[in-house]
Amino acid sequence: MTTNEVLVLTGMSGAGRSTVAHALEDLGWYVVDNLPPALLPALVSKGTGPEGKEYAVVVDVRGGHFFDELTAALAELKRNGSHYRLVFLDATDQALVQRFESTRRPHPLQSGDRIVDGIARERAKLEEVRSECDIAIDTTNLNVHQLEKRIGEIFGGGKIQGMRVNVLSFGYKYGIPVDSDLVLDCRFIPNPHWIPELRPLTGLTQEVSSKVLGSVGVSDFVKDYVQLVNSMIAGYMHEGKRYLTIGVGCTGGKHRSVAIAQEIAKQLEALDVAAYATHRDVGRE
Repeated sequence: MTTNEVLVLTGMSGAGRSTVAHALEDLGWYVVDNLPPALLPALVSKGTGPEGKEYAVVVDVRGGHFFDELTAALAELKRNGSHYRLVFLDATDQALVQRFESTRRPHPLQSGDRIVDGIARERAKLEEVRSECDIAIDTTNLNVHQLEKRIGEIFGGGKIQGMRVNVLSFGYKYGIPVDSDLVLDCRFIPNPHWIPELRPLTGLTQEVSSKVLGSVGVSDFVKDYVQLVNSMIAGYMHEGKRYLTIGVGCTGGKHRSVAIAQEIAKQLEALDVAAYATHRDVGRE
């Protein structure tokens, strides 16, 4: 049995599969688009594409009896002990509706109903697949270039080696990121928003970062949290998980969560964990 891994890319229609497929091609992956799910086991067993490139396979609702076939194909891959990673692209219903309306295209499951009805049908049918994915990417607030950058951060080195951790700051007022594996609430920390000279700044500045990390108990809290996450990594790796998203939230996603996310990523990197911080809501106000 080959030890090479294959990416199986799926998710909600309109969530960015084409963008991700193109980004993977630019990174040197061999991408097979719109593959009938029934052919997955045979393709995964090959391990690599032409010239030894890593495979990425796109399967979606365009494939007719997609849902039942995909579930059966994934079950067969598990029985065979095949090495693959299931990547699921998602976005909020509102974002998906806006994307379909902007392109003036109907949803594949819309029939004669509203776009939102087609989205609801697809989400219900994909619920089981979504629960089994190895990597979930929320594209709600990502434009094409930001999504391409995210794919480069995750898959730029070819197949996933070791654990990669994305520490993602966000504002609770804009919703919790749907792709968060862990969520850390920073609203217990005094808010720099109420300090006039710090209000226009973000957690990326030294002034705000020092204020947040210098608050009583915060330094020890971050250190303890980093140690906790680090202690979980071996277990995640044993279970086959190679990518972890830690959502770090405060009210607006501008000050506290940004500073804490930066510090967590910095301390994880010091422990030889491949970690980086991204900031969903900076500049949104």
